[in-house]
Amino acid sequence: MPVNLRGRHFLKLLDFSPSEIQFLLTLSKKLKEDKLTGIRHKLLEGKNVALIFEKASTRTRCAFVVACNDEGAFPEYLGKGDIQFGKKETVKDTARVLGRYFDGIEFRGFSQDVVEELAQYAGVPVWNGLTDMYHPTQILADFLTIMEEFGHLKDIVFAYTGDGRNNMARSLLIGGMKMGMDVRIVAPKSLLPDEDLIGKAREIAAETGGRFTLTDNVAEGVKGAQVIYTDVWVSMGEEAQWNERLALLKPYQVNSEMMAMTGRKDTIFLHCLPAFHNADTDMSKDCGALEVTEEVFEGKASRVFDQAENRMHTIKAVMVATIGA
Repeated sequence: MPVNLRGRHFLKLLDFSPSEIQFLLTLSKKLKEDKLTGIRHKLLEGKNVALIFEKASTRTRCAFVVACNDEGAFPEYLGKGDIQFGKKETVKDTARVLGRYFDGIEFRGFSQDVVEELAQYAGVPVWNGLTDMYHPTQILADFLTIMEEFGHLKDIVFAYTGDGRNNMARSLLIGGMKMGMDVRIVAPKSLLPDEDLIGKAREIAAETGGRFTLTDNVAEGVKGAQVIYTDVWVSMGEEAQWNERLALLKPYQVNSEMMAMTGRKDTIFLHCLPAFHNADTDMSKDCGALEVTEEVFEGKASRVFDQAENRMHTIKAVMVATIGA
């Protein structure tokens, strides 16, 4: 049955079937190939796109802007000083105004409730560029990178190490189950996913044949992994927990020893970026590498910049599929 995503929101992968996710990945691959060969379809020509950013961004903002420009759309950036939800105007009223001006709206911020409310009232497709709960556009980029490396997603052994409650771990678990992967969340017991998410993952796995493991044992979690993935240990808004997190998560640092624990020669390393892999940033200058060592980040197994590039191709696919000509 043909997939038609015209007019759909892209808020979380829970809303999409495996075939719909695969459709977006296949479209991403095609649009990437076309860009690399100089083909421009202008599939968003005449479209206007609002980019709302409560949280700072490098990859998400640039990916949306370049994707819009490639396909002929006009992107309008709205920072936290331009949009003041709950202060001067409600989310509902903002959604109804922007929906009259724009053909699609991207939101990157804190609350999943905000992006859901935007979608409820805007009257045009709304795309989640990141919330505290989910980061679906990042997962598409991750999965495209894995497909480029291994040719498929089904049964891929995927280990995520670090904070198992954050938006990346949550999204990877749900996305992995949708695509029938073998996902391991390797984290301290206090930072494992919540029971509600585990229940959703279990229901999806029963339909797709996906498998998941939750463990605080690093050796058990990464054994046989084709992909090792990590994220920053302290998310935006949690800076007060810095010292506590460093002490708790140090055993989960991705380093050469962990990579060797997989027992495989073809394991790749992924990170959604930014990454604290050396002492060149304010956040890690006093303690050097944090969630990943420089050796792994810059090593032959690293695919982090392929992954970062794929943000643009997959975001382009989401926009083309939902508002494109």
